Amino acid sequence: MAIGSTLPFRPAGTVALGATATSASIPLAGGGDSVVVTNTTTSLAYVRFGADPSVVATAADMPVLPNSRIMLGINTLITNVAALLASGSGTMLFTRGDGSYL
Repeated sequence: MAIGSTLPFRPAGTVALGATATSASIPLAGGGDSVVVTNTTTSLAYVRFGADPSVVATAADMPVLPNSRIMLGINTLITNVAALLASGSGTMLFTRGDGSYL
């Protein structure tokens, strides 16, 4: 548990997306109102969430720094995520669950 946690994150499922400079989407696993996005690549990534598989990420969407992670709040209607990289290719991880960390 992270120092300052208000409600420890409880993961419900993780999916891995092979990301490139072209947007790709994948269904999220599990349930919950939070998603931890892990960018395992050395490139800046962009992510966008949606309620159907047609969701497309662009460079105007939420940036995720290289080799980092960010927690984002989503609602129960969100079922899919799309991501793209500024350059190169690599794996993005999306872990859905409940809770938070500081």
